[in-house]
Amino acid sequence: MAFESLSDRFGSIFKKLRGQSRLTEKNMDDMLKEIRMALLEADVNFKVVKSFVADVKEKALGQDVYAKVNPSQMVVKIVHDEIEELLGAEQTEISYQAHPTVIMLVGLQGTGKTTTAGKLAYLQKNKLNKKVMLAALDVYRPAAIAQLETLAKQNDVGFFSMGMEDPVKIAIEAKKKATAEGYDVLILDTAGRLQIDEGLMEELKKINHEVHPNEVLLLVDAAAGQDAVNVANAFNQDLRLSGIIMSKLDGDARGGSALSIKYLTGLPIKFAGVGEKMGDLEIFYPSRMADRILGMGDVVTLVEKAKEAIDEKEAEREAKKMLDGEFTLEDMLRQMKQVQRIGSLGKIASMIPGMPKLTDEQKATAEREMKVFESVINSMTPYERKHPDILRFSHKNRIAKGSGLTNADINRVLRRYEQSKQLMKQMKQYQKSGKVPPGMGGLGGFGR
Repeated sequence: MAFESLSDRFGSIFKKLRGQSRLTEKNMDDMLKEIRMALLEADVNFKVVKSFVADVKEKALGQDVYAKVNPSQMVVKIVHDEIEELLGAEQTEISYQAHPTVIMLVGLQGTGKTTTAGKLAYLQKNKLNKKVMLAALDVYRPAAIAQLETLAKQNDVGFFSMGMEDPVKIAIEAKKKATAEGYDVLILDTAGRLQIDEGLMEELKKINHEVHPNEVLLLVDAAAGQDAVNVANAFNQDLRLSGIIMSKLDGDARGGSALSIKYLTGLPIKFAGVGEKMGDLEIFYPSRMADRILGMGDVVTLVEKAKEAIDEKEAEREAKKMLDGEFTLEDMLRQMKQVQRIGSLGKIASMIPGMPKLTDEQKATAEREMKVFESVINSMTPYERKHPDILRFSHKNRIAKGSGLTNADINRVLRRYEQSKQLMKQMKQYQKSGKVPPGMGGLGGFGR
């Protein structure tokens, strides 16, 4: 995940600071030096780092942090606010005042623009309840039109194409159709080039002039580093961009471009790509990202994802069954699949404040255990899933053959199930006292 290394560095820096009884000019300077190095190593632009460190120091002095008995919390807040400021500070949602709201998506070829158009349509339709149309303006890349049409069908949104016609004409007609048919949002998937050239910019300027889009969003790759800033400045000069979509923020990019781009271009990040699935494009909230970078989790986003993935009434029924110790292996598998719809265990853990960071080995072990659990249960009969106590050696042999696993795997799954049932019984006993039973931490035993 982008920012993971930076988050670790900040955690280490603030841990040292918490160990200080008072803040002095020396340990403040030492801390700022470490912050400077951490940001530079994360590929944040030098000018941005210099300004950031100066602002943190100025605000620490202005709020008389040195005089505080416990200064670490105040310093963390100052750093948090400055990171939020770098990322854009204000919420960066789109204003849906026009009908339709026209979003023109631009960028270099090879950045995943057409796929991102599909993801943006998914987000608008499924998370913001908008009636969406996708329009194919990339008439130069042979598969672009077909790809966009497939994404439109997959997401059950409108689609407009005029084949290999002039892109400016296509944009004009797409807007007319979207207006006539009452669409809330029209997304224009424009052509890209391997590099910025005069022909590309002239075409985009003509589309911009004729259609007057409400938003002109540039797609950039988080892994592009400082090149992303250069591309943004070049596009912005001719098109007056309204914002950025930053892809691959789930990858191993250091995140420097995300922390640099607003300061250096004035353009806010409006959406962030965090995976390959259609649902893996998120509205970008600077405050939430600042929380994640400083290891404070992101409970709001986690709750939103849970609401999208889990039916509330069903969750209540399942919770009652679990607390009563009446849930079956089938119930347990269904709950695991609901959790998987929210995201990977590593992603979920990163959003929970105070949750220890999972190592790659722990993540892999947890995912492997969940696959084993699913394979074992799928190889059982419906009656066996509801009554696992009937399982004998012969049953386990059959299940092992059906799942391609061993009897030891079967026994391990059954032990996990029994442990979970016991834990839920304990939970019910502890409900009144408000205490948490021993052993409640750590993903229910997965990944250990």
